[in-house]
Amino acid sequence: MRAARGALQVETVTSKILESNLPGDPHVRELHVYTPPGYEQGSERYPVIWCLAGFTGRGRSFLNDAAWVPSLNERMDLLIATGRSRPAILALPDCFTHLGGSQYINSDGLGRYEDHLVEELVPLVDERYRTLGVGHRGVMGKSSGGYGAIIQGMRQPDVFSAVACHSGDMGFELCYKRDFGPAMRRIRKFGGVAGWLKQFQAQPRKRSEDFPALDTIAMAAAYSPNPKNPPSFCDLPFDLETGELLPHVWSRWLEHDPLMLVDRFTKALSSLKLLFLDCGTDDEFYLDAGARHMAKKLTALGIRHEHEEFDDGHMNIPYRYDVSLPKLAAALAA
Repeated sequence: MRAARGALQVETVTSKILESNLPGDPHVRELHVYTPPGYEQGSERYPVIWCLAGFTGRGRSFLNDAAWVPSLNERMDLLIATGRSRPAILALPDCFTHLGGSQYINSDGLGRYEDHLVEELVPLVDERYRTLGVGHRGVMGKSSGGYGAIIQGMRQPDVFSAVACHSGDMGFELCYKRDFGPAMRRIRKFGGVAGWLKQFQAQPRKRSEDFPALDTIAMAAAYSPNPKNPPSFCDLPFDLETGELLPHVWSRWLEHDPLMLVDRFTKALSSLKLLFLDCGTDDEFYLDAGARHMAKKLTALGIRHEHEEFDDGHMNIPYRYDVSLPKLAAALAA
C-alpha cells in the first residue's frame, strides 16, 4: 500500500544549556520533526511523541534507509494510512555525545541533556508547531532511548504523559557488569582512559573490541561524573589494575537504575496515561530480566502498565514501534 506522506522539517537549535558542556560537544543541534499527512492543509492540533535514539544514535538515525525496514516517518505514514494509528507529530532530538550518548540525563561530566530536552526542545516544538501541549506529549525509545523514556516519565510527568520503553537499560547488575572485564583489559592496553580515548577517537573505523570500553566510559560519564577527572570527566566503577568493583562508585550508578527508582516515583508513574514496556526474550544484555523485574515491581505497587515480551534479541527491532506508536498516539489524543 502506498501511504500518504507526512513531512519532515529540520530545526537548527542553538542551545544555551549545552554551550558550557565540559567535553566541548556541539551546542548547535538538529531537531528533526515529522508532521502527519494533511498537516499543511489543516488547522488541527496534534499530540507529540518524542523519540529518543539508542546509544551511538541521534534523532536522524530514526530516518535511516535500510532494505525492508521502513524509516520511522515511513512507518508512521503507513500506520496512519491503514488506520492502525491516530496522527501525531514526532520529534527526534539529537543528544549524541563524543562518547556515544547522554542517557538523556543531566551530568556534570557530559552536559545537561535532560534540561536541554525539557527546557529548550519541548517549548520550541510547542511554539512552532500545532501541538495539543501539556497532557498530550509522550516519550519513547529503545535501549538507551528506552532508558531515557522511562526516566523522563518518572522525573517529568508534567511534561510527558505517556511512555513506551523498548529494551530499556534497567537492572544494572545484569546489563552493565558483563562489559567490565573486557573494558578493563582494553583500557589498560592503552595505559588508561586517556590513552584509550585518544586511540579510539583516532580510528577511522571503530573496532568491535572497543565497544565494551566505550559503553562503560559513557555510562560512567552519565552516572558517576567527575568534572575534576579529565578527559573522560568520570569515575570508573572498577579498579583498572584488579577489576575489583568500587562500591562507592557503583552505588552512584545504582542510584540511576530505574529498578531502584520506582518506589520514589510511584506517584509520577501512576499519573501516566500509558506506561508500556517490552523486550526480546533473547536480549543480549539481559534486559528482558530487567523488564520483568520492573513489571513485577509496578504490579506490586499497583501502577497501571503494559508489559510484553517477543521472540528476538536487542538488535534490529524497529518493527516493535508498530506496537508502541499507535498506543502512544491513542493515549495522548485523549
